[in-house]
Amino acid sequence: LERVSQRELDAWIARNLEPSTAFSRQVKETVKKICDFLKEQCFDSIRVHKTVKGGSTGKGTALKNNSDADIVVFLSCFSSYQDQKERRAEILNHIEKMLEQCRATLTFSVMIINLRRKGRFGTSARSLSLTLQSASCSESVDVDVLPAYDALGRAPHSADVELGAAPAGAALAALSPHTGQVIQDAMPDPNVYVKLLAACGDLSEFSPCFTELQKLFVKRCPTKLKNLLRLVKYWYKEVLKPRNPSANLPPKYALELLTIYAWEQGTGASEDFSMAEGFRTVLELLCQHQKILIYWEKYYSLQHPDVGGFVKNLLLQSSRPVILDPADPTGILGQRADWVAVAKEATRCRCLPCVAFVHPWNVQPARPVTVEIKRLTGHRLTMSISLDTTILELKRRISAQWDIPVFQQCLGQQEPGRAPLTLQDSATLAASGFLGSTTLMLLQTEDMEVLVKDNCRTTPYTVRPTDTVQELKLKIYKKQRVHVDQQQLMFDSKQLEDQYTLAHYGIQSKSVIYLLLRLRGGTDH
Repeated sequence: LERVSQRELDAWIARNLEPSTAFSRQVKETVKKICDFLKEQCFDSIRVHKTVKGGSTGKGTALKNNSDADIVVFLSCFSSYQDQKERRAEILNHIEKMLEQCRATLTFSVMIINLRRKGRFGTSARSLSLTLQSASCSESVDVDVLPAYDALGRAPHSADVELGAAPAGAALAALSPHTGQVIQDAMPDPNVYVKLLAACGDLSEFSPCFTELQKLFVKRCPTKLKNLLRLVKYWYKEVLKPRNPSANLPPKYALELLTIYAWEQGTGASEDFSMAEGFRTVLELLCQHQKILIYWEKYYSLQHPDVGGFVKNLLLQSSRPVILDPADPTGILGQRADWVAVAKEATRCRCLPCVAFVHPWNVQPARPVTVEIKRLTGHRLTMSISLDTTILELKRRISAQWDIPVFQQCLGQQEPGRAPLTLQDSATLAASGFLGSTTLMLLQTEDMEVLVKDNCRTTPYTVRPTDTVQELKLKIYKKQRVHVDQQQLMFDSKQLEDQYTLAHYGIQSKSVIYLLLRLRGGTDH
């Protein structure tokens, strides 16, 4: 890679990184033998619902002569997330014992070169890691075996989904009637995730339960993007890791998701793009790891009352980089990893011949969201901006579109039954909690005249849309000497409450507001 030019990059990937048909077939056969063993020989009283092939082999992003596979085995003894948590160690012990017996008796047609427990940094073992080698081939395959609860396979049908739990028009993940595997790349029943949050496990603890969705998320990618994923993984395994042998590096899956995000944002998900520009963009994003905040709403929605609230809090409270697993709302990847080491190597590799003279795509490290700006006049403005955009920067963009000076703009969000939220210039959209599509009200703080009418007269008052009802009452007191607690203001047949702004009630220039006097005895006059 150190000597590959920009012009040669695509051909070099095809020649050196894409696996041959023969190797892919050998890996498939090797993995199948393990799956058959788990289904047919490993358990007596426990039924295997299904086995699912994940990792680079399952996703279609394996490297030439260097493949890894996750085999997730969904077992009948796990009837809940809690069962998986409590019985996982027992099941791992049993699988390890059975594999050792097979190796000792040579009844297994695949040689087990290495067998060890494996867990994420600082956690107990969650899988068995095997290095397998076929008797007919010298190449080896690394396989992780993970026992898991069949959360997606045991989910209720769409008729059981609560009204409003899934977005309108959302399809629910469908299962194969023959294998029980998820075959439709769609949002599952939200109750799957509600139960996940109720299980109170560690973050990402139950990630294997969602292997099928993780696999579908990557497998759907076009061929050229998969080659970019191969290039990034090659860089991770052959450049980054050897130069940082003792570092706690983030999982490869985190870099896969970052690469997919860069492609989606930088090309509009086009199948025709420059490989060099794509690789350069990923390196640039890794150099800005302190700003990365990315997530998807493909399999769960931020609008869901339970799941959405959890995800928003997680995104806002977690230290960056934040790369959220699109299939697991508890799965922030690489939170305790050494991203500084990654950024240092990415900085060095920006000078590689294949990327040194190309421009990266215009991709913000924090995911963009759609913001709609509404005015009281009915005019609307829609823009896509980064979550790290400040309210002041947003006002400047509005000023460029509508020629409204920044100092006259007041942006806020009105929620039913709550006082309007006025946004502070220094806050970002993310810090303000706007992690999805958002509608904001724009109020111009120009003076306007409203008319306050009582039984005797009509009195004009100079106010601003952002003034509260309480502030208007104080002006009435100063001019008419009617004490604030004796005032009851009505507009459009509604009683105005002190804490709300005039704009909240739709009061505009020349609006007539009725003043009723509340007598000491409590009656209105």
